[in-house]
Amino acid sequence: MVKRIYLFLVMLLLLLLIPLNGVFASAEQHVYDDANLLSTKEIEQLKALATQYEEEHDTKFVILTTNDTKGKGFKKYTQDFYDEQFDGGNVAIITVDMKDREIYIAGFYKAKEYIDNTRIEHILDKVQPQIANENYFEAFETFLQISDEYMGIRPGVDPELFIFKWQYQVVIALGLAGFVLWIMIRNSGGKVTVNERTYMNAKDSRILKRRDVYLRKTVTKRRKSKNNGGSGGSGGGVTSGGHSHSGGSRGF
Repeated sequence: MVKRIYLFLVMLLLLLLIPLNGVFASAEQHVYDDANLLSTKEIEQLKALATQYEEEHDTKFVILTTNDTKGKGFKKYTQDFYDEQFDGGNVAIITVDMKDREIYIAGFYKAKEYIDNTRIEHILDKVQPQIANENYFEAFETFLQISDEYMGIRPGVDPELFIFKWQYQVVIALGLAGFVLWIMIRNSGGKVTVNERTYMNAKDSRILKRRDVYLRKTVTKRRKSKNNGGSGGSGGGVTSGGHSHSGGSRGF
C-alpha cells in the first residue's frame, strides 16, 4: 500500500514538472529556427545577445524562421505565434518565411512604440540584402543590434537622421572647431582701417560707360526618378488575441 502511494506521488510530481519545464523553456527561448538556417553555435550567440538586450530594455527580441506558414501567410503566422507563445508583453519579432521568401518584423507594446513602422523599414533596408545573400546569422545579428539602438532613441524621432550618426557628429564638431579657430585668428590680427574709400576721390570719380556682355546659356537636364519596387508592406495590425502591433515586410 505504501509503495503504491509512493508511486502515485512520483507520477503526480512528474506530471506537474513537465508543463512547468515547457513554460520556462518558452520564456527563455529567443530563437525559433524551424527552417534550420542557423548552426547550434550561432543560435547560442544570438540567444546571448537577445538576452542581454532584453534585460536592458525590458523587451524580448525573437527570431522566427519557417518553411511552412500553414497557409496563414507570414503576417498571420507571426501574429498567431505571438498569441500562442507570449499573449501579451513587450516583444519584437523578425520572421523569415523561406517558402514565400518574405521577411516580416513586428513590434508589440513597448516595442511597437520604439520599433514603429518607419523604423522597421530602416531595419529591413539593412537585413534584406543579408538574407537575400543567405547571410542569415549576420542578418539576425543586425536585427538585434539595430533594435537595441532604436530602443534607446525616443519614439517619434527618425533614428536615421544625420544628427544621430557619429560620422556626421564628428564633421560638425570639426566644422565648429574650425570656425572658432578662424574667428580667433581674425580677431588676433587687429582691426583693418583701410578700405576702398581710402584711395577714392568721391568728387572726381564717376561711371564712364555701361555695357552688357552675353557669356553663355546653361541648360540643366534632370533624370526622372523611377520606382524600382522592393518597398515594404503589410504594416502593423491586431492579433486574434487583441494585441496591436507595428509591422513591415520585405521580399527577398
